[in-house]
Amino acid sequence: MMLRNNYLTVLALGCLVLTAAASEAATREYFIAAEDVPWDYAPAGKDLTHHAPLPSEVDGHTKWHKTRFIEYTDAEFQTRKAQPAWLGILGPIIRAEVGDSVIVHFRNKGNSPYSMHPHGLRYTKDDEGADYHPGGRGARVKPGESYSYTWIADDRSGPGPRESSSTVWWYHSHVDEPEDVNAGLLGPIVVTAQGKARKDGSPKDVQREFVTLFMTFVESAVDKSDEKNAVLMNTINGYSFGNLAGLHLRQGETVRWYVLGMGAERDLHTAHWHGETVEWNGRHTDVIELLPATMVTVNMTAQNAGTWLYHCHVAEHVKGGMHTTYTISK
Repeated sequence: MMLRNNYLTVLALGCLVLTAAASEAATREYFIAAEDVPWDYAPAGKDLTHHAPLPSEVDGHTKWHKTRFIEYTDAEFQTRKAQPAWLGILGPIIRAEVGDSVIVHFRNKGNSPYSMHPHGLRYTKDDEGADYHPGGRGARVKPGESYSYTWIADDRSGPGPRESSSTVWWYHSHVDEPEDVNAGLLGPIVVTAQGKARKDGSPKDVQREFVTLFMTFVESAVDKSDEKNAVLMNTINGYSFGNLAGLHLRQGETVRWYVLGMGAERDLHTAHWHGETVEWNGRHTDVIELLPATMVTVNMTAQNAGTWLYHCHVAEHVKGGMHTTYTISK
């Protein structure tokens, strides 16, 4: 009888733990619009990494019209929510802890049909956000219309057993996917392991996070498929030639970098940090390889004070402006 009572006690405690864990799952709401905006790949008008003029093939060709994901504070879509300068062209970070539901209220303020398609999270057909047959209700949101997506961060959405406490995924428009992404309609999702997140969903065990996208945008006033007459903008988060600002760290901090690739066959990148190393796949390195749609999470312990180069090591890309700096302060 005593053994049976002990078993029932353990079972009851287990149920209480599971119930408590389930009750802690949150529903996180976001209000995000697709908007046509002016964009300048080098707003300083010069190469800030080398304190030099822009190359002649780029100078005078850095301003273009883009379409971005913009976050708002509420369903009125009147007040924009601030985001850090270093996110650049990327949309807001959508966060979740394993077990959470994410509801994205999407409004298309652009001039073409768009959608929001998540990688890694769970969704119904209606909430997939990808335009192909058979399509769901959220596959193609027309200009002026809205749709609310519901996505679930389950245990397969979170970091694996040998990963850090959080992992990164993509979201992007998937109506005309290559054109939508080149327009600028893309952003990160960060999922933190259950029990390891702060109230806002960010991981407890790091002091700072950065998301960086390595991508070559194709710009042309006539036809982007005609690359002979197009301008190729080699960027980190949509900025070239050191114009990405805000990558500031403090000595002693544990910093998590979410490093992303996207684009076409030209977008084979090797992200390289000067001055520090990162932990990736159980080893130390200062270079990671990226393909289009790659999503990588690495950790850095900031120790070496100074301003350091951060760039793609592919010759054409670094020469074309895919570089910036980050600073570790004492």
